[in-house]
Amino acid sequence: MKPYTPLTQESRYPMDAYRQAGLNQTETAKKLRVDKSTISREIRRNRGQRGDRAQPAHKRCLARRAESHGSRIGGSDWQRVETLIRQEWSPAEIRERLTQEGQRPISHEWIYQYLKRDRQDRGTLYRSLRCQRQRRKRHGRPERRGHLKNRVSIEARPALVERRCRIGDGEGDTLIRPRHPGVLVSHVERRSGYPLLAALPRRTAPAFREATVTLLGPFRDRVHTLTLDNGTEGAEHERIAQSLGAAVYFAHPYHSWERGTNEKTHGLIRQYLLKHRDLSTVTRKERNHATERLNHRPRKRLGFRTPYEAFFHTRTSLTVALPT
Repeated sequence: MKPYTPLTQESRYPMDAYRQAGLNQTETAKKLRVDKSTISREIRRNRGQRGDRAQPAHKRCLARRAESHGSRIGGSDWQRVETLIRQEWSPAEIRERLTQEGQRPISHEWIYQYLKRDRQDRGTLYRSLRCQRQRRKRHGRPERRGHLKNRVSIEARPALVERRCRIGDGEGDTLIRPRHPGVLVSHVERRSGYPLLAALPRRTAPAFREATVTLLGPFRDRVHTLTLDNGTEGAEHERIAQSLGAAVYFAHPYHSWERGTNEKTHGLIRQYLLKHRDLSTVTRKERNHATERLNHRPRKRLGFRTPYEAFFHTRTSLTVALPT
């Protein structure tokens, strides 16, 4: 039997998808590579009135976890910490030394939070720290961007999409310049690398949906799946899926390589629309020029065919008519 591993938020989304697809607990466990008792426990503990939906289940899990963890650090422990802080020890030094000497270990993050509260209460402990920065860079913090309703993780995407064995599996995202209003929507077909571009005045979910349907609508019969980033512009993904008759999936947060074709295409687009360019000034003529050049440029991974030739299963002459 495999050891019990609690499900993460990201693994709850594919579990939701598998269960809606009709897979039983054993089949779902094999897909997620966990023991079937993990699935059984998840359903028993986090199931709601609407079934084992991913987002509500995760909220119930977090709430139960918060209730079960009472404070384990007493006043005498914090007095010891205060004494060491005033001796100019860092929180990391305090944590490690307490552990080595068999004292109750206190995370350096907890100590920083304690110092923060003390400062808010007009305390002076923080003045004993060597570094007086107003803010600290924190690693491994939880995802703070808006969660998309009924989002389906890339883990539930058919395996054949990863193999690029058919035309019709796309990737979509937006290009922006920080602190500038202009937005470009880019969609690219994974097997052929065939890109499409559209412009938006602002990065909103309705505008992204409309641009996506406009770009991919002419190829509706050939669109099977679409993989998006986790930006809030994808909030209307269910309407996109309905309009195109395709399944929409989302890559993991901060896993841009899961949309590698899209990211590579963005680099190629920047050859024509430089990175410092204000995208609100890009004209339709410039977008069409960039798209045409990229669609008719031979690619090594396509055996030096062009994305246009690969997408439309045709062959064109690119060099015969050139001057010699």
